[in-house]
Amino acid sequence: MKITSLVTGGAGFIGSHVVTNLIALGYEVIVLDDLSGGYERNIHKEAHLIIGSITDTALVNRLFEKYQFTYVYHLAAYAAEGLSHFIRRFNYENNVIGSINLINAAVNNEVSHFVFTSSIAVYGAGQLPLTESNDPRPEDPYGIAKYAIELDLKNANKMFGLDYTIFRPHNVYGPKQNIKDPYRNVIGIFMNKLLNNESLPVFGDGEQRRAFTYIDDVAPFIANCYSISEAKNQTFNIGTDEVTSVNDLAMKVCNAMGIENRINYLEKREEVFEAYADHSNFRKVFDPKPSMSLDKGLMKMADWAKSIDHVQETASIKIEVEKNLPESWKQNKK
Repeated sequence: MKITSLVTGGAGFIGSHVVTNLIALGYEVIVLDDLSGGYERNIHKEAHLIIGSITDTALVNRLFEKYQFTYVYHLAAYAAEGLSHFIRRFNYENNVIGSINLINAAVNNEVSHFVFTSSIAVYGAGQLPLTESNDPRPEDPYGIAKYAIELDLKNANKMFGLDYTIFRPHNVYGPKQNIKDPYRNVIGIFMNKLLNNESLPVFGDGEQRRAFTYIDDVAPFIANCYSISEAKNQTFNIGTDEVTSVNDLAMKVCNAMGIENRINYLEKREEVFEAYADHSNFRKVFDPKPSMSLDKGLMKMADWAKSIDHVQETASIKIEVEKNLPESWKQNKK
């Protein structure tokens, strides 16, 4: 009998790649996804899709009781950091309460290992390069939510013996990303704008710096972490060491898409100006190959973006607080 794993958010970007890697490892995979940001087409044909939300406590409990999951990979989240200031209730219901439903069910059904994708948003500003030993000081509701679940997992381990691994990825990109979402995933936003013959929206002066990580440098390690004893009950930054400004990113995306560079500078928004991490702990435990260069990764994503029909719009998000909402986002609000 195959070992069964649950992947929440498995129709989404990172989640669908984790599913593919788990199938390759020989596991039966159940995907729980409400399709608010993912697509059925992303899901591996051998995985089983359950359409529903992690906020549905009764559904979550039924699935855990029915399938008796050995491993849980929790990737379902609405990961729009900047927007999280303006959708606070939605953010906490999905990213905290939904996560607690899963942790409760994992404890009650004797799950062997709980894998959680957090974010470097838990760190906040400064402390560069970001290391796991830094004192987390999240500066937006999204980062607060992610850190709350990190703390809860550590408590669940201490209280109930639930083993876990936490990953803090950052700015992951690649094929299967939802490029229709206007609030998150800057590379996807840029490519979608270019496909629609529009200019690239850049907040402030564009000198914000980030490290953009190709999906194949993340998903396989998340999928296989349960088998590495040194990864048990540990937290890892995961991603590339290559740091790039948003201005340089815009130029590189245009080059990859074969389109002339054009930027529309917008008002500055509330965000961490620089965010990049140290990955020494990850390299020590997982011994990865050198990560893919940004130029090469963008070419791969651009080839994919130009080859498929991006017709399905992302689900609308209801803005809860309009005070200080950037003007460029007001046209997207429901």
